[in-house]
Amino acid sequence: MYSERKGKGAGIVMKRYTRVFAEIDLDAVVFNMESMRRNLAPETGLVGVVKADGYGHGSVPVARAIASYVEAYAVATAEEALLLRRHGIGKPVLILGPVHKSHYGSLVEQGIRPVIFTMEQARELSEEAVRQERRADFHLAVDTGMSRIGLDADENGARLAMEICSLPGIRAEGIFTHFARADEEDKSWSDAQLARFLGFVELLEERGLRIPVKHCANSAAIIDMPKTGMNWARAGISLYGMYPSGEVAKEAVPLRPVMSLKSFVTYVKEISPGRQVSYGGTFVAEEPTRVATVPVGYGDGYPRNLSGCGYVLIHGQKAPILGRVCMDQLMADVSRIPDVGTGTEVTLIGRDGPSEIRVEDLAEWGGGFHYEIVCDIGKRVPRVYLRGNEAVGAKDYFEDVYPEF
Repeated sequence: MYSERKGKGAGIVMKRYTRVFAEIDLDAVVFNMESMRRNLAPETGLVGVVKADGYGHGSVPVARAIASYVEAYAVATAEEALLLRRHGIGKPVLILGPVHKSHYGSLVEQGIRPVIFTMEQARELSEEAVRQERRADFHLAVDTGMSRIGLDADENGARLAMEICSLPGIRAEGIFTHFARADEEDKSWSDAQLARFLGFVELLEERGLRIPVKHCANSAAIIDMPKTGMNWARAGISLYGMYPSGEVAKEAVPLRPVMSLKSFVTYVKEISPGRQVSYGGTFVAEEPTRVATVPVGYGDGYPRNLSGCGYVLIHGQKAPILGRVCMDQLMADVSRIPDVGTGTEVTLIGRDGPSEIRVEDLAEWGGGFHYEIVCDIGKRVPRVYLRGNEAVGAKDYFEDVYPEF
């Protein structure tokens, strides 16, 4: 089901998705924020990372759900940041990746914080801020071992930082780095990164540059290294109820999964021994088998690498996937599950009675990566948002329009 508002002041009209939908539990989002909050020092503010459309969960509904828990939001692109502003989200928004100069006008106008780590970026931002007669806040990115973006944490980097921060119209609101291996049990690499970062901050302060907001903690550090929280800590994958890896101390920060993926059986048939199922005939029945067709495939973001090695839940029981996952459908063995017919609900991610399939399970079965799985659930899959187990809104792209075509 989902909710749709029609007209100003109109009520909520409930409809039904009949092929597939993802349920997003906003109560679980709040639970996860509260759980992380308890593990951090009171003076450490949380940043809600809602990039990649909230890791596939929906950036705007997630951002609204956590508004009272965060000091700011973080995204990856200018477009993601501007989307939040268009939906009336007014708290600071930090763009964690480099931004093309063509976006600087909108970012300065909307008070969105880009990351800066080159003089060219800084000059272009400064020129735009001066042109608009506004102050543009930014965050200084420092490379301490990720080797992705950021100025070097050394004397040369310090000189560059001083030059950047002397330009008119701009202000370094924050300075940050990113841990590359904080999700590993061995924290020696992260400890070295932290030492480099703190040493670099000290270099700047010795030169008279004190930047108000310092942050380096990601989800793994919030869980395992809470003392690295500083002014802000960036809650990413943990916000969505998944641990960064199996090596972090899960007991320190209990999390609840946020996304479930549901579908319905469209067809059930009996096949005889020797009958092949799906492309390539990779599954051949050895005995009479009842096969249920489920209208979900890799075109929806359900991983093809689960072909022949995963299962779905029907009536709380495991129904193994038979053969290859197709673009739009998959087949499952329901020989030992009674009362399965057209319209029977199927759980691909989430809980069904006593049984549960976690995103991490899909990653383990197919050799994938749990972050990637949720991010890849496509726009063909509607998102239904729940509070108190009741649908309070939804998002789909079924009425997408292309005015130029």
